[in-house]
Amino acid sequence: MLSRLSEMDGIGNTMQKKAAELERMAEVLVTGEQLRLRLHEAKVIKDRRHHLRTYPNCFVAKEIVDWLIEHKEASDRDTANKIMQKLLDQSIIHHVCDEHKEFKDMKLFYRFRKDDGTFPLDSEARVLMRGQRIYEKLMNTENNLLQTREEEGVTYERTLVASEFIDWLLQGGEMPTREEAEQLGRRLLEHGIIQHVSNKHHFVDGGLLYQFRMNFRRRRRLLELLNERCRSIPENHDSPFCLRKQGSEGGNTSFLSVLKRQVSPEELQAPGGTFIKKTFTIVGDAVGWGFVVRGSKPCHIQAVDPGGPAAAAGMKVCQFVVAVNGMNVLNLDYRTVSNLILTGPRTVVMEVMEEAEY
Repeated sequence: MLSRLSEMDGIGNTMQKKAAELERMAEVLVTGEQLRLRLHEAKVIKDRRHHLRTYPNCFVAKEIVDWLIEHKEASDRDTANKIMQKLLDQSIIHHVCDEHKEFKDMKLFYRFRKDDGTFPLDSEARVLMRGQRIYEKLMNTENNLLQTREEEGVTYERTLVASEFIDWLLQGGEMPTREEAEQLGRRLLEHGIIQHVSNKHHFVDGGLLYQFRMNFRRRRRLLELLNERCRSIPENHDSPFCLRKQGSEGGNTSFLSVLKRQVSPEELQAPGGTFIKKTFTIVGDAVGWGFVVRGSKPCHIQAVDPGGPAAAAGMKVCQFVVAVNGMNVLNLDYRTVSNLILTGPRTVVMEVMEEAEY
């Protein structure tokens, strides 16, 4: 086993660079898919008629630019146009008759290639889609295969033990043999879906620890498409969605708090106090719940995506989190609370406290 491990575990710089490049491609594909699902939900994508001909599942360029601005995904029409051009350049959308190679802010019909079966399913895209499906399946099962773990004093999110992952693939019918399951793990690593936690080993059946490089459920901001070095955007791995970092001080998880002052659990629960309780039932959509939790004992709502499910339910910044799905979390930190949400059901019941306005 030791000789086999040494033979298989090396990762060269070329493979690491390829994996990083494929991960950037995956970010674009996931961002495009999240937008597609949102547009279907908003009925922006629909069958349309022009000159007695029906064009299924398409959208109007001018309308999508309006929608992006309205939902604060772009500040102006030029920015919205650049976002859609990026998706066109990456073969995620196209003109319905392929007559325009550029995205034009006009009354022209465009369509997501996934909606008409023309998306180029090369080997890279197939592995990405397989990896995303496995990730979602792991997140939706009750086993604790995917979790936060510590190794050599460093905490890693979304990790799994290689041998346990292979067991799970076999039990779920994903792969017929351990050898083929191990090969799948190697393909996922080579395509930037998973990595060894310290990036020292290739995937091998054993006790080594690996992690998913991407949080597929993170709500992507479309502006990230315009940042060529998209992986330099700090990603908060443990919140249902991520905002851009405010300022450059501190570590990767350093965000400026929105709170005017910190309160204690005792103050929140004091009889006759100034805080009132609210309960929200938030149904996660295809890209998450749309809020960020920060702080500790109690944690608070740091940010709310204006176009997300949390905002629609009435959640606001500065509210303090009391309970998640009936579990009291007043004495927990934001990492633990976020993990409860991410590993729980798509419908989350949040009890919060907010200061009453008189």
